[in-house]
Amino acid sequence: MSKTNLNSIKLVIFDWDGTISDSVARIVSSMQSAATELAMPVPSYLEVKEIIGLGLTEATFRLFPQATREQVFQLQTRYSQHYRNEDSAPCPFFPGVEETLQDLKAEGYQLAVATGKSRAGLDRVLLSLGMEDFFHNSRCADETLSKPHPLMLEELLAEFGLPAEAAVMVGDTEFDMEMAVNAGMPRIAVSYGAHHADRLQTFKPLACVDLFSEIKSSLY
Repeated sequence: MSKTNLNSIKLVIFDWDGTISDSVARIVSSMQSAATELAMPVPSYLEVKEIIGLGLTEATFRLFPQATREQVFQLQTRYSQHYRNEDSAPCPFFPGVEETLQDLKAEGYQLAVATGKSRAGLDRVLLSLGMEDFFHNSRCADETLSKPHPLMLEELLAEFGLPAEAAVMVGDTEFDMEMAVNAGMPRIAVSYGAHHADRLQTFKPLACVDLFSEIKSSLY
């Protein structure tokens, strides 16, 4: 991407789990506990990592392809209960997240979130962190279509009144990268989240950064 195009970016859209929040272990343990309680096959750590970023319904169907709709509903309910029980203490941010977000906002970028979390889940964590008014907008999987469908990005672009090339999607999974490709949007991958960097490079991101703080230099 040329320098001119980089200078045209006004909006930075972030995935949450695995990109901003170091929450992979909590997601895995909550899903494993749900399966255990329902006497269903317990997915491995790596298997649960694979579905992080999807909406909960889509993720559960992928993890448990033989499950009935009733079992999927029960799994979702138990998973949400376990996650909420642990969510009284928000998962820590990855190193450099808070400072980098503050810097980007101070430099005039609009900031948004596009996440596989539910609206209730995102609002709960933002409130607990005192960040409920920090991001300019957000989209969650239960109020639009799940990644990698581009609808949540398209809705954000419409609300900001921007074309796709004026925004960039930052994420840690193939679902984030594919969603951005489907929306015609530039993307930045982070290497420390749920999916290996080699998989993310397939989607030709502007950069694949090892530290959240490196996102700033990728925009210049």
